[in-house]
Amino acid sequence: MRRNKISLLALLFICFYACKNDDIGNQQEILSSLAESPNVLLIIADDFGLDACPGYSLGSVKPNMPVLQSMINSGIRFNNVWANPTCTPTRSTILTGKYGVRTNVTKVGDELSTSESSLQQYIGSDYAKAVIGKWHLSSDANHPLNFGLDYYAGLLTGAVQSYTNWTFTENGQSSTSLEYTTTKFTDLAIDWTAQQSKPWFLWLAYNAPHTPFHLPPDSLHSQGALPSDAASIAATPLPYFMAMCEAMDSEMGRLINSLSQEERDNTIIIFIGDNGTTGQVAQEYNSNRVKGKVYQGGINVPMIIAGKGITRKNEAEDALINSTDLFATISTLTGTSVSSINDSKNFSHLLSNTGPFRDYAYSEIGYTATTSDYTIRNSTHKYIRFQDGTEALFDLSANPLEQPNLLGPIQPMLSNADSLVLDELKKKVIEIRQ
Repeated sequence: MRRNKISLLALLFICFYACKNDDIGNQQEILSSLAESPNVLLIIADDFGLDACPGYSLGSVKPNMPVLQSMINSGIRFNNVWANPTCTPTRSTILTGKYGVRTNVTKVGDELSTSESSLQQYIGSDYAKAVIGKWHLSSDANHPLNFGLDYYAGLLTGAVQSYTNWTFTENGQSSTSLEYTTTKFTDLAIDWTAQQSKPWFLWLAYNAPHTPFHLPPDSLHSQGALPSDAASIAATPLPYFMAMCEAMDSEMGRLINSLSQEERDNTIIIFIGDNGTTGQVAQEYNSNRVKGKVYQGGINVPMIIAGKGITRKNEAEDALINSTDLFATISTLTGTSVSSINDSKNFSHLLSNTGPFRDYAYSEIGYTATTSDYTIRNSTHKYIRFQDGTEALFDLSANPLEQPNLLGPIQPMLSNADSLVLDELKKKVIEIRQ
């Protein structure tokens, strides 16, 4: 149902009550409380997996990200969020609340049909809505404007050849920008939020820390005086990757600090990675089981939520969540309450209390119009069906790094319990993909 408006009767009652008690201040407080709607800032980091993210145990080397760490300390860290293995389909799942198998957006290069309804359209006109940063759902400069946005500015493609020489698109017009992308997107976000006179929903999609690896401006990171030549970066990419993450964190902080205290206090911030870390800089995961693959290293992404109304502080949440679920959840946070829609379920109750949520999480990656790898999990086990017809079953409760494959040729016969789980997961994934 749509946001409840303050009825005329309610207003008359409030005014009568306030006048009767000679308490105009109380009247204003009640009106303000009823009318208040939180801003929502969704920050998407590009190719940023659990191994790169502070607050998660995977990865022995972490970037210095005090802004994100502050969010972790004051909010909730989600441990079992599944996205897609690559950028385009994850963004589509958030925008539409649908799995890629529904929208035909399962791989890089797929274009989201303008016939799809977006999260921004579903929220409606009570909120100002913008997407700033990486789009990667079409190369058409006008494509973002078909999805209910008041404003789009950023990068249409999946990557840039240079973070300081790239094609910038703003409301359908493209030009060359020489500004550092992470800083440019932040400047645009600061300018846009400052202009708003009603509640806003800002989708801020950094292309950091996606390749090309490089040395950001010195003021934005703490990795020190690294050499900036291509050979040095190629030989030891990890510190440059860390510097890019730190630059993103610095700019996140600049955006948040640009808001007035009142506006900060009324803003919910959702930070999420769009897929796992790329192989050159992945830690602990097998480098062939990260970005681009339906293994945990490719699809289990960090998500941290903090800000307005988040009563759980410095807590971890183990509920299974799909990237699709941001559709129903953000809709509800902005007043368009919905328990589920398409493939999206509302998890806003987890912001104040832990409890049951999904029984299954699902992800996929397409290769051709008819071939794909897809995967499903429950609270303990994960099943993968590969494009060549081979299969895998992992007990994540015993080994979250997915060893061994219980369906592998040298494994003993499945136990009765594992066989039952396998049948359950295969049945459910067939239902999803019908």
